[in-house]
Amino acid sequence: MRPNMYPTIYPYLRYRDAKAAIAFLCDVFGFRRVMIAPGSNGGIAHAELAFGNGMGDNGIGGWGMVMLGDGDGGSLAMQPRGAVDSGGIYVVSSDIDALYARVQQAGASIVMALHDTDYGSRDFTCRDLEGFLWSFGTYQPDFDAKG
Repeated sequence: MRPNMYPTIYPYLRYRDAKAAIAFLCDVFGFRRVMIAPGSNGGIAHAELAFGNGMGDNGIGGWGMVMLGDGDGGSLAMQPRGAVDSGGIYVVSSDIDALYARVQQAGASIVMALHDTDYGSRDFTCRDLEGFLWSFGTYQPDFDAKG
């Protein structure tokens, strides 16, 4: 079975400063801006950022997207950081070493250094500028696997 070319799960994050988050996610992590909808207060009402470039022949293909916007009093971003420490976002990268170097150079907080896993991936975990956990690695799930 070949997965549909479009993701069906889109993580959604609320940031205190979505403009700064968008710049960080694009400049440091390598996301690209797909859609930015300004809010009435000069902030960001809604944004869509893509990662990857579709199904490739490099063994690590596909793409994903996150959606985000400015937080308000009841949003997740306004909650204590412990509220987001129970999970994070995993992103598949075909050039994990270069990405890790960029993240380090940007001064992001590294939670787990770049390492090789027992299951054949090369991974690291860091926090973005507002503390959300992001894990990057070379492991890509097999949609054809029988579980």
